[in-house]
Amino acid sequence: MAKQQLVWDLPVRIFHWCFVGVLLALWYTSDQDNGLIELHIKLGYTALGLTLFRILWGFVGTTHAKFVNFIPRPHQLKIYFQQLRAGKVKSYIGHNPLGSLMVIFILIAVLLQATSGLFISDDIFSAGPYNGVLSAEFEKLLKMVHINGFNIIATLSVIHIFAVFYYLIIKKQNLIKPMFTGKKLLDNGDNKYGIKHSKLMKAIIVALGVVLFVYWLVVINAPVIEEYYY
Repeated sequence: MAKQQLVWDLPVRIFHWCFVGVLLALWYTSDQDNGLIELHIKLGYTALGLTLFRILWGFVGTTHAKFVNFIPRPHQLKIYFQQLRAGKVKSYIGHNPLGSLMVIFILIAVLLQATSGLFISDDIFSAGPYNGVLSAEFEKLLKMVHINGFNIIATLSVIHIFAVFYYLIIKKQNLIKPMFTGKKLLDNGDNKYGIKHSKLMKAIIVALGVVLFVYWLVVINAPVIEEYYY
């Protein structure tokens, strides 16, 4: 008999919705005309921290949060796309192969976006804490990456949202509700794949470590760039 089992731990769920909120806020504050660029920079630090947390949690978290358990192999992707074409996609306990790739791509894209933001300026009022450390040519390249990077993140996000609603409407698989409750309906044979708890204490330790690292990175370790005026 199928029953509800915990699949997504609380840290993954909190990360997911905080990540969504921060990305939306970053988009809104990116327009320099609205005077929110300083908030945009702080939100960038938050996005960096969230991304680092998720990467670390991908190694020390619960079963379905770990990269080793959801990064798809080539043959798994081949089978998945064959099922997709045949209209017979099975229900996965954790991420499906395409969803797994999307997680990886978005994490890489946001990590690159947040990191590049540390080194660039708007040439007027605001600058990242490491602006001026690298050569002008390299910082120009990073600025181009940063300006265009959000378009990539937005595209990946749209594909992700489309896929979620495709599964909801066409495949009748609700992938949204489990990201709130953490639970999925698992058959008897799959019950053993449910997780027992969310490893909250470990998550708190990892989160505190990430907060301290980001604070060290953008405040304590940030170099003081001397400016000379003539």
